[in-house]
Amino acid sequence: MQKRSVFALALSALTALALTGCSAGSSADDGKVRVVASTNVYGDIASTIAGDAVEVTSLMSDPAQDPHSFEASAQSQLAVSKADILIENGGGYDDFMGTLRSGSKNTKASVLNVVDLSGKKAENGGLNEHVWYDFPTIEKFTTALTDALVKADPAQKATFAKNADAFSGKLAALQNREAELKTQYAGEGAAITEPVPLYLLEAIGLVDKTPEKFSAAIEEGSDVSPLVLQETLALFSRHQVKLLAYNEQTSGPETERVLAAAKQAGVPVVPVTETLPKGKDYIGWMNANLDAVGAALAK
Repeated sequence: MQKRSVFALALSALTALALTGCSAGSSADDGKVRVVASTNVYGDIASTIAGDAVEVTSLMSDPAQDPHSFEASAQSQLAVSKADILIENGGGYDDFMGTLRSGSKNTKASVLNVVDLSGKKAENGGLNEHVWYDFPTIEKFTTALTDALVKADPAQKATFAKNADAFSGKLAALQNREAELKTQYAGEGAAITEPVPLYLLEAIGLVDKTPEKFSAAIEEGSDVSPLVLQETLALFSRHQVKLLAYNEQTSGPETERVLAAAKQAGVPVVPVTETLPKGKDYIGWMNANLDAVGAALAK
């Protein structure tokens, strides 16, 4: 599904003029490789694989912020102008990255678009762009990122390869956990407020029972019709779902009613986020998500 387009680029004319003088090349004079990621999800993975050899900047990193209202700054523009590797989610999720790239005049940076790497295509008129919840996609991203890092700093090839192998092993363990849960719970119903964790839920074999018009409206920031809202609330009163996956970073009257309905019906709520929670790395975060889903399904 297409993320609602409310990202804004807030750069003054004076800042833009100053940045025009930045080097058109990607690296700063100190020779250090610089990676700029649209979110701290990809920034954390980059740091894990690159180690101390690379400077990583994540543009969206506040877990309390609604990612849909993110505004890139002059500092974001400057970071992009100096990057050797740029990581964007793609799929309409972080279109501000394209704006920043156009304004930076940085033509030498390698650009990794994770949706493109995933090979996923729009189905039924929409694309679920939350591909960081899809572990096979993250594996593809890991390979592409490692290649880009080696190209930028060949002397660190052994370090990058070793770190990538270790990370890939942990990704495989996550997929094994999904497979184990699938053997127990495949076919069970689940509800969502937005399709943020849908790839993970589907990998476990859960069936999304949420009316598509509800989750689409919440994601696009539009009103939910009374009929669709009642259909969604009925999922809980009729006990048609085993859990509600609730996006904590975006909420409104409709999602709060859904949350209340789930709690009233005794349906477990699994909080999910779009960016990395404070104090967690990607693997720890996803393990915690699987722990929460598994505990909810066991009730």
